[in-house]
Amino acid sequence: MSDFKRILIDTLSEFKIGLDDTAVDRLRIYHDLLIEWNEKMNLTALTEPHDVALKHFADSLMLLQYCDMENSASVIDVGTGAGFPGMVLKIARPDIQLTLLDSLNKRLIFLEAVCDVLGFGDVRLIHSRAEDGSRTKLRDRFDIAVSRAVASLNTLCEYDMPYVKVGGRFIAMKGKGADEELQAARNAITTLGGQFLQKHDFVLGDAGERSIIEIKKISETPSQYPRKSKQIKNKPL
Repeated sequence: MSDFKRILIDTLSEFKIGLDDTAVDRLRIYHDLLIEWNEKMNLTALTEPHDVALKHFADSLMLLQYCDMENSASVIDVGTGAGFPGMVLKIARPDIQLTLLDSLNKRLIFLEAVCDVLGFGDVRLIHSRAEDGSRTKLRDRFDIAVSRAVASLNTLCEYDMPYVKVGGRFIAMKGKGADEELQAARNAITTLGGQFLQKHDFVLGDAGERSIIEIKKISETPSQYPRKSKQIKNKPL
């Protein structure tokens, strides 16, 4: 057994995350590709096996520990970066219909290579800014939109909520300070057609405090949203 695979199994066991052997092997392959490609492009600052296993893989999988995800759910990872949490979720739940969206094409080239090696030909890769993608046929399409540590919650709501169909959910994966972010985002949530569902708090080992915030889409997002990126950043809802 490789050192990383042992570290991964130990880490997942610590947080009572159960995966079959195929998923564990796919995560090992994903890790190896991440480290290999990271030598030629900036994909992650975390390269130590323990850090990747804990702060990327286990952190992403905590979403499945706390949030229900129906069989064959349509999921978009907005601002996916190197594929967290979306690609990890797909490895654990191959049934989901996954779309990975990012503004940097080099990241998507890496993720395409990962999908090819892992045999995930059904993953859709979208090169777009978050505020532009939801002005296309991707709007109101997904059961779940998820983002992990991309921006403040009130900003994320405007980026993500337009992708979610009425009755679906926006899930934000946050670090320390989630309570303050949630309070500041109350107006944005309501304005964009959402309703706060629940917040799940946990400690991710030496990575510290984490929160997962679930917001339900109860009505269509008004057509004027999302605004241009500069407006979103300079005058958040």
